Amino acid sequence: MDLGADKCVPCKMMSPVLDELRKEHKGKLRVDFIDVWKNRDAAQRYQIKSIPTQVFFGRDGREFYRHEGFMPKTDILKVFEDHNIHFGKE
Repeated sequence: MDLGADKCVPCKMMSPVLDELRKEHKGKLRVDFIDVWKNRDAAQRYQIKSIPTQVFFGRDGREFYRHEGFMPKTDILKVFEDHNIHFGKE
């Protein structure tokens, strides 16, 4: 999950990265975006201190990793790899 804002520059930089991940891992990886400037309840619920913030959840729904700021695609994929989550070859 990516929590940010439509008008935040680093958040806008995340958009193409998230779009690529959605397309490349369709059906295997769910990627959601929440605009915390429009949805302040989500900002409070996920305890967002800085945007963008990426929150990674396992199949069990539990958070297993969190990152603040822009995050390149390679770093995102490395987080999954480090947590033994593999999407297989496309």
